[in-house]
Amino acid sequence: MKKLLNTVCAAALLALSLGAAQAQTYPSKPVKIVVPFGPGGFTDVVARILGVKLSESLGQPVVIENRPGAGSMIGTDQVAKSAPDGHTLLIVSSTHVISPWIYKSVPYDPIKAFVPVTKLVDSPYVLLTNPKVPAKNVQEFIALAKAQPDAIHYASSGNGSAQHLIGGLFASMTKTQLKHVPYRSSNLAATDLVAGVVESSFAGVPNALAQVPNGRLNALAVTSAKRIPQLPNVPTMQEAGVAGFDATIWLALLAPAGTPASIVNRLNSDVAKIMNTPETQKAMFDAGVEVSLSTPAAMSQLMVSEMDKWGKVVKEAGIKLE
Repeated sequence: MKKLLNTVCAAALLALSLGAAQAQTYPSKPVKIVVPFGPGGFTDVVARILGVKLSESLGQPVVIENRPGAGSMIGTDQVAKSAPDGHTLLIVSSTHVISPWIYKSVPYDPIKAFVPVTKLVDSPYVLLTNPKVPAKNVQEFIALAKAQPDAIHYASSGNGSAQHLIGGLFASMTKTQLKHVPYRSSNLAATDLVAGVVESSFAGVPNALAQVPNGRLNALAVTSAKRIPQLPNVPTMQEAGVAGFDATIWLALLAPAGTPASIVNRLNSDVAKIMNTPETQKAMFDAGVEVSLSTPAAMSQLMVSEMDKWGKVVKEAGIKLE
């Protein structure tokens, strides 16, 4: 028994010493942050703001790699299978914990395959319409959709994306039939919305800020419970008459499961310092998101609770993909 205890203690001490050694030498090469969405969306914008400052903090280049597709599963699966050494990281949105509810098969466990580093930001979405759409507010939009079932299209950054899910939630709560049109990125969706190829979209705040002030698109409502300072004259869905509507999306930084706690804690500390500087706070505000940080443990708990919450939303909205 004594021999067994000595062996266990020795193994624990070895693991601790290895972790400490890894933390001291980390990072030993460039760090890659995978964004499982196309360029130009708010996930990509946040990643690039963070990447520049994190490179300075870590003393190594930080490369942002866009790997869109399959509702963010392609890029996410790549990171799940990467070496757990802190040199390959992942920025996910709330859709990370929603995929198992809408896809028949997901190649990784969204909880067990990763270790959270920190929550990064919160952001609402905005119901945008092309100016050619005669509806000037949410109630007129709902009336138009009910009068013409499946005639109004809403663009998203892909099947299973947050934009897709929020559109499905809206249709479910308002008892309307909207036609979903998936794109490979939110930028492509916004381009076709401005061109009038599609009539509407539940878009990220950066897309709204790029098109609403110049009159290219109309903003009917934000999806959060409170108005946002970037668009103070745009009502919330609840103010616009859709009672109980509240859908805010978060972004988080994750690492592959098995990444040493010493590295995770180092990253958590560095990111917190970066995100709390006035310069970064302003950049995030201008990008239409609100900095919202967490400990790794708190982020882990949030992912579990959000998985349960959105599972109920998906079932009620009847969203299912192959």
